[in-house]
Amino acid sequence: MAKKEHISETQATQLLRRHKIVFSEHPYPYEEHGGTGVSARELGVAEHHVVKTLVMQDEAAKPLIVLMHGDCKVSTKNLARAIGCKSVEPCKPEVATRHSGYMIGGTSPFGTKKAMPVYVEQGILQLETIYINGGRRGFLIGIAPQVLLDVLAAKPVQCALAD
Repeated sequence: MAKKEHISETQATQLLRRHKIVFSEHPYPYEEHGGTGVSARELGVAEHHVVKTLVMQDEAAKPLIVLMHGDCKVSTKNLARAIGCKSVEPCKPEVATRHSGYMIGGTSPFGTKKAMPVYVEQGILQLETIYINGGRRGFLIGIAPQVLLDVLAAKPVQCALAD
């Protein structure tokens, strides 16, 4: 029997296992600034099915997480309107790391250091399987989008802009 590649546990995989969530593990060679284009290519999946985890903040500097299709950008104006804020902007990398406990490029919405509200682009919930960061660079997990609602209580929003 072939030995399965051992993948170290992360905060994200521990949380999912505690919730008895089924997920597939997809390690890939991480490329600095490669983004979802590289992970989609390495996994052989559409970039639209790879979900970015973005740590942002509102006008009061309260952090929040936005889950977005890999091939789309976030309209911060539409997001702010959808969640009842004046403005939303991305956190600086060091601030995002402080809130999430994850390195940039390895941020997962599961098992974050600080509890933050999670917003998910509505279209993501229509997909059969999504690939989202598993808590470290070069490691995605495949899950059903319903998990985002069940485990994270993610709120659906419409704020995608075609990239």
